[in-house]
Amino acid sequence: MIDENDQNIEPEHKKGIKNYFDDQIISTQISPIAAAFIGLVGGFFLYQVVGGLITLIIFGLDVKNAPVNLMRLMTMAGQILFILLPALLFSKMFYNNIPAIFRIRVPHWKEILLFVAGIIILTPLLQTYLYLQTHFINWLAENSSFIASVKKTVDSLNDMMEQAYGNLISANNLFEQFFVVIIVAVVPAICEESMFRGFIQRSFEFKLKPFYAALITAIFFGIYHFNPYGIIPLILLGLYFGFAAYISNSIVIPMILHFLNNFAAVILYFTIGDEDLIKSAPVADTNILSSIMTLLGLSVLFGAVVVLIKKYYSKIETS
Repeated sequence: MIDENDQNIEPEHKKGIKNYFDDQIISTQISPIAAAFIGLVGGFFLYQVVGGLITLIIFGLDVKNAPVNLMRLMTMAGQILFILLPALLFSKMFYNNIPAIFRIRVPHWKEILLFVAGIIILTPLLQTYLYLQTHFINWLAENSSFIASVKKTVDSLNDMMEQAYGNLISANNLFEQFFVVIIVAVVPAICEESMFRGFIQRSFEFKLKPFYAALITAIFFGIYHFNPYGIIPLILLGLYFGFAAYISNSIVIPMILHFLNNFAAVILYFTIGDEDLIKSAPVADTNILSSIMTLLGLSVLFGAVVVLIKKYYSKIETS
């Protein structure tokens, strides 16, 4: 997969991805675990609570009828001010080298292609899982009054979230479509990855094994999005982003993956107009056997890509 004579691979890349930041001294005034949770709690409070209060102050309770472009601007400002900026400030407060904490390294194009292949497979895999999950939950609700009542409550919350998201990405012209891509794909990719796969996961990695650091970060990433039916796919997506950040030692790759995941959904929505593309609980009829076979097949393909990625970096480290 790697030509050792490839002159386009940077010297740092050839000497080993894992050693890229070895000469960068990183220290902290408090426990890295405490720093990670300060990032989690602080980011949540600022974005969800403070941002929510500001939205209520500006628009009142009639958020549904608020000017959509102003809401988009508020969303972008919230991401930058309450996610990206705190990630940078916390890194500056607790550590002495922001580039090393954020793993600021430009990846080789071969790395990017491998991870993009993974997200191309993972996206339909998670969509297939959602169809099966919906079928299973509906079956449980039909056979349990308790599950049915819980589902009714969760459905109400989920409908509100999907309506808000649908309003955010609905566009009437090319300019609005471009604006939506910036708000939904570009800004979250930079801001959320800087906080989660940058400051938070990196902090956990100083005390925990890489897998657990990525998994804990991914779990909070899923919870943070307030998407009841989509939480498992979000956690799996976050885990892949975390794997990408760790093994590549570059925040750029999870940013690209995050952007592509959101961008693909928005572009398909613009092109096809299928609401199932933005729903976390698809309602279309599901062919169970076909969906299970699809899920298994995509899982095997995705696993193969992960193996290729590991071999790619293993070969770099030993060359």
